[in-house]
Amino acid sequence: MGAIMLQGTGSDVGKSVLVAGLCRTLVQRGYRVRPFKPQNMSNNAAVTSDGGEIGRAQALQAIACGVPLHTDMNPVLLKPQADRTSQLIVHGKVRGALGSGNFRSARGQLLGAVLESYERLKAQCDIVVVEGAGSPAEINLRGGDIANMGFARAANVPVVLVGDIDRGGVIAAVVGTRAVIDPEDAAMIQGFLINKFRGDPALFEDGYAQIEALSGWRGFGVVPWLDAVARLPSEDAVVLEQRRFSAQSPLVIACPVLPRISNFDDLDPLKLEPAVDLRMIGPGQPIPAEAALVILPGSKATVADMRAMVAQGWDIDIKAHHRRGGAVLGICGGYQMLGRTIADPDGLEGPAGTIEGLGLLDVETILSGTKTLEAVQGRAFEAAFGGYEMHMGRTSGPDCERPFSLLDGRPDGAVSRDGRVMGSYVHGLLASTDLRDALLRRVGGESAGDDYDRSVEDALDEIAALLEKHVDIDAMIALALG
Repeated sequence: MGAIMLQGTGSDVGKSVLVAGLCRTLVQRGYRVRPFKPQNMSNNAAVTSDGGEIGRAQALQAIACGVPLHTDMNPVLLKPQADRTSQLIVHGKVRGALGSGNFRSARGQLLGAVLESYERLKAQCDIVVVEGAGSPAEINLRGGDIANMGFARAANVPVVLVGDIDRGGVIAAVVGTRAVIDPEDAAMIQGFLINKFRGDPALFEDGYAQIEALSGWRGFGVVPWLDAVARLPSEDAVVLEQRRFSAQSPLVIACPVLPRISNFDDLDPLKLEPAVDLRMIGPGQPIPAEAALVILPGSKATVADMRAMVAQGWDIDIKAHHRRGGAVLGICGGYQMLGRTIADPDGLEGPAGTIEGLGLLDVETILSGTKTLEAVQGRAFEAAFGGYEMHMGRTSGPDCERPFSLLDGRPDGAVSRDGRVMGSYVHGLLASTDLRDALLRRVGGESAGDDYDRSVEDALDEIAALLEKHVDIDAMIALALG
């Protein structure tokens, strides 16, 4: 049994995708593989087979391994819910909150839980592929670290450092990491990968050799820019700022990007649709008047995001959109915002109280401390779909008598009397081709009929093929198996 860990010279260097690609590559070679990330910070999460939640990146990596999602794959998950506070998830369950004042001391106490999960995974497979978080070069965060070298040294897992050449300065990033980290930490790093290279890799041969000479680490390869990444589920909010959509697509769907937006990968299946122009609306931008549908996605802090919506004036835009005959779909927190009020009597998201919602659905939401985490199957618009519930709160009211869907026979969500405002607690429902087509037809479009799950699988295979071509996989396997 062995393991290998990919750490980065910084955030967003492509570690998550490379871990997923490496997992798929190793599976194709016949190995039993499991993904692992000791600590993740993300508001994009997925429900696991054992009734918990893990980061979306680890869910994708589990898909790459062809195994069910399990909480051991991401034992510590931090979900930011305010500027200085994150909800703490340990082994898939809420364990309270961490603030900036107690973050460092508290996380060091979680190493035992991390190692327990790692050992269980290791016993199930041939190779565990581990993903770090941020960068080991953030030496100001080294004390109590469980995400990078703190874990690598405790579990004795060899490390490969990933550098992003697309952002520039990759030689300094790799060599500089060696210069600033503790010598015992540096000893855990056995080599490096250069990621996101555009053009002919031969043009970087001198730079590659200089990194090897200056760092003392061997190179494992230069990974080209992976176009297939665009077909994978989104993990980070950074992606929202980088997306570009076709102005020629006839059906405009708009989504306001609220500060605590979560599970926005629910929208990813719409990227398959050539007839859809999906626009992520940032602060200071109006909801486009030409939108046929506005989607309000999930939120990690519904009350705060509802206030942010009002501050941006998006509440006015959305109500005007509805008066013009436009449709609105709210998912989870977005569904809660569509109602008349959102009550937080226990102060789960801040000071206790009640605020007004958009009032487009005749429902009310009461936030509660019990979190629903459940995979579901259902039907809506005469179409079958699968997904998962992940929310805190109960929503009720007259419009719930017209449920959005039936989940194993029980009602979910609500639909307005005019049929143009819809809300559901189910994440992932747009991955269903039939439901996506039914929804698009309701707003004047139609689906191209592509299978989203198949598209993800094909993208993983494409990435694995490129890794086989450009990375010394044999050497990485030898490193993992020791």
